[in-house]
Amino acid sequence: MESREKRHVRRSALTEPAFKRYFPASWFSSLGSWMLRFLLGWSAWDLTESATWVGIVAALMLAPAFVLSPFFGIVSDRVNPRHGLIVSMAIHAVIGSIGALALVVDAYDVTLLLGLSLALGGVTSGHSPMRLALIPLLVHREALPNAVGLSAMTFNVARILGPAIGAWLLRSAGPAEAFGLSVIMFATSGVILATLSGVGQRTPRPREPFAQQFKAGLNYVRHHRGIQLVFAFTALNGLVGRTVIELLPALSGTFLGGGPSELATLTASAGGGSIVGGLIVSRQSADLKRLLLIVSLGILVAALLMLSLQWMQDVVRLSLVIAALSLCTTMAGTGSQTLTQLSLSDEYRGRVLSLWTLLAMGAPAIGSAIYGALSDQLGFVVVLGMAAVLALICVLGLYALRRRVLE
Repeated sequence: MESREKRHVRRSALTEPAFKRYFPASWFSSLGSWMLRFLLGWSAWDLTESATWVGIVAALMLAPAFVLSPFFGIVSDRVNPRHGLIVSMAIHAVIGSIGALALVVDAYDVTLLLGLSLALGGVTSGHSPMRLALIPLLVHREALPNAVGLSAMTFNVARILGPAIGAWLLRSAGPAEAFGLSVIMFATSGVILATLSGVGQRTPRPREPFAQQFKAGLNYVRHHRGIQLVFAFTALNGLVGRTVIELLPALSGTFLGGGPSELATLTASAGGGSIVGGLIVSRQSADLKRLLLIVSLGILVAALLMLSLQWMQDVVRLSLVIAALSLCTTMAGTGSQTLTQLSLSDEYRGRVLSLWTLLAMGAPAIGSAIYGALSDQLGFVVVLGMAAVLALICVLGLYALRRRVLE
């Protein structure tokens, strides 16, 4: 991974006019997404009280990335990503509307929950490559770490506010109203995006067949040892801290016997930790060596925190550990995304970022399904302990290969 930075300069993305205009839309999009994810996760535990089903729902919200992300990566290299995000907001709004309507007519059951979760996973697998492809088009290279960090901060502030608003509406009004508000969030984001003419435009390129473009993207990664190493860190991070965060509904129910309030507290704690993690990365320059160290330490500490969960049997201590775990996971995830963004040729950006998305979302999907099923048999403490030990071994081994990134 060749560093093109002679001087490590930090620049604020909010001084870039295009990013500043786009920023409010990302807020409403993230708020709606986290409200919807919270409501589906809460529904899984409320309907079944089973960690297996919570894991299945979490996996369905992530797994479609395995199939669809590469396709949407190619699309994001062909079109203005802003247009793709507008379509994404419309589909998100339809999902929320179906959930609200089903609750009103008393037709909300496990089958519908699985369908909505799968639909959310499908649209998210398209939304993420479009969003990742758009951000570098809005800022100069020197502002890219800050733009990625601010985007992560936005996403994770919404991780606090979205579930908190959702839990409050569950108690004070009802789940249908909570789903309805998420629809309003998506509609607002879509309207803002639709008004941002001139944002996300790129120089037209000749369009090769999809299969040929996909193969070219794979070959690019296959010959780029640095990106391969960053991808390995991304997958490991997804199988460690990210998986634990996806299983918060089951952790809350198992350790705390909790309902919406306890789950919202843990989710808000995760969001708080992620805000700090995103801010830390946003303050970094385009220094590959430092970013790689942040990624490695984030995964290492996250694995150690997983080992401590067995002693966290009350909401205060569990919330603190979840906050710290989320901080580390966000540092590792945002850092790996920044490393990937800084290392790419613009010609392959959408395709390679779609592969990054596949790993970032697919690894937690696999982890959620496996952890959830094993935890019903062995218990969370045993499963998380084994995963943590394996993660410690893997992160040390990967960091030993760091010269691949710094060549």
